[in-house]
Amino acid sequence: MFSITVSDSVMIAHSLKGDVFGPAQRLHGATYTVEVTIRRRALDAYGIVADIGRATALLSEILEPYAYRNLDELPDFTGKNSTTEVVAEAIFHAYAKGIREERLGGDTAENIETLQVRIREKPDAWASYDAPLNG
Repeated sequence: MFSITVSDSVMIAHSLKGDVFGPAQRLHGATYTVEVTIRRRALDAYGIVADIGRATALLSEILEPYAYRNLDELPDFTGKNSTTEVVAEAIFHAYAKGIREERLGGDTAENIETLQVRIREKPDAWASYDAPLNG
């Protein structure tokens, strides 16, 4: 399986409901490093998984509405805790939509096997969401 990974970062604010979160129940900020890994079994006719420039641009576009925003106020997170895991899943679905809309070009939409979104809260702590892209 071949893969590429692109990353970007975004500064957000949020609060988490539930005693399990301790002081994170209060409004606080975080700088997330978001990594997207795209995997496919065979390279395309150009010898790539996907164009890294297009893959990076798509990620930046998806993160832009979250930048310097309180996630608690965004429709994507209404009625749920904006945990790192929940944010990773939301980014996954937005990125998968972009792939299906052929935003990465070539034959990517039909040949990507899996997609993973990893969010690093700090260098030694992260959460991820990954799943098959088609089927």
